[in-house]
Amino acid sequence: MRPILRWAGSKRRIVSKLADYWNASGSTRYVEPFAGSAALFCSIEAKRAVLGDMNGDLISMYEPVRDHPNRVANALHRWAGEKDEYYEVRATLPESLAPEVRAARFLYLNRWCFNGIYRTNKLGHFNVPFGGNRVGPSVTREDLLRFSKLIRWTLLVPGDFSETLTHVEPGDFVYLDPPYSIQGVRVFNEYVSGGFGASDLQRLRLHLENLHSKHCRFLVSYADCEEGRALGQGFKIDVVEVTRNVGGFRSRRRKAREILIHN
Repeated sequence: MRPILRWAGSKRRIVSKLADYWNASGSTRYVEPFAGSAALFCSIEAKRAVLGDMNGDLISMYEPVRDHPNRVANALHRWAGEKDEYYEVRATLPESLAPEVRAARFLYLNRWCFNGIYRTNKLGHFNVPFGGNRVGPSVTREDLLRFSKLIRWTLLVPGDFSETLTHVEPGDFVYLDPPYSIQGVRVFNEYVSGGFGASDLQRLRLHLENLHSKHCRFLVSYADCEEGRALGQGFKIDVVEVTRNVGGFRSRRRKAREILIHN
């Protein structure tokens, strides 16, 4: 199935290539510490899974969708997607809302914001502007019901990627799509406060070594850069061409190379 979110940096365009690694792994449980829209998870429709993300608002959205999809749909479909309405909904503090309405608010803002970007100000308030009407169909009740069924037995873990990796078991397939940290290059990685830096890459490298020693299969998506090559040193590295929207505009697409690190 398609993800229920639009998400900057999503691997939806190359998900069929990524799925080949899952299919070849022989694994029966899927783990993704940087879940985002969980495009690969949705594509392979793994029956047993662990999804984690540092973005607590994201996980707080997935939980009610899993447990009460009809309630989320009822709240979501009260809104029409108009510009003034968007800013009214955006100004509402999520902590003041019931969990199902809070999840609906997240989905609504994601659907109508510019380019599916998740960004907050220093106070932690979502501040992405209205994106207009040319952003594809809204999430339907049927979409939410299907996604709810898919994640019925999925463990959802808020927090640092290392927290999700504590749930890994031998034989698991682990897909990691961290924010890119490239020296001298400005890369959008403001999904959470603090971003993702060199020290995080060092921690990630140690976790890859640990996953390998535990006989887990892993796959990492990263930019084809010095930092990415260092992250994958000693493991297998494949190169894939991707298409990116420069500045979030479809009319300004360009090709780029990424690497897939695996064991």
